[in-house]
Amino acid sequence: MRTINPETSTLLVIDFQSRLMPAIEDGAASTANARRLINAAAMLDVPTLFTEQNPKGLGSTVNELPTGNAAVVHKMTFDASRAETFPGMIPSRPDVVVAGCEAHVCVLQTVLGLLDAGRKVFVARDAIGSRRAESKEAAIRRMERHGAEIVTVEMVLFEWLGTAEHPRFREAVALIK
Repeated sequence: MRTINPETSTLLVIDFQSRLMPAIEDGAASTANARRLINAAAMLDVPTLFTEQNPKGLGSTVNELPTGNAAVVHKMTFDASRAETFPGMIPSRPDVVVAGCEAHVCVLQTVLGLLDAGRKVFVARDAIGSRRAESKEAAIRRMERHGAEIVTVEMVLFEWLGTAEHPRFREAVALIK
């Protein structure tokens, strides 16, 4: 199996929304880890795409995760890949690193959709969340069974860096300390 390459990766940040996050078990940790991925992606020139499920009902992306200049897909479908604007907004890179909520609904269905579309998907288990731990764990098992690789934020970061000689190594490692 190969490592995650920043030149072929996109970071997909799914539905970290203001009215949803208070209900997510250990939501602060998931949010903090997603922020680490977003910062690392910006540092290493990995494009980032955000989604928001029913933003009128669930609010916009939480302030802790500034979208900056990244594209945001507003959707009503649970599987983001079924949203009308999604195919034109996600970069055509083959690898997708996923963070998001809820693991057993929008994250799961989007991951399955991306796999069906032929993408290689890496789910950062410490940057996803659900209201209940058992829902998250069931989603992780199902995504893995269907071909997603389950990783951690640190795994992604160090694989994107590739070497301790990377010019941004110290700056990137500071994100996880």
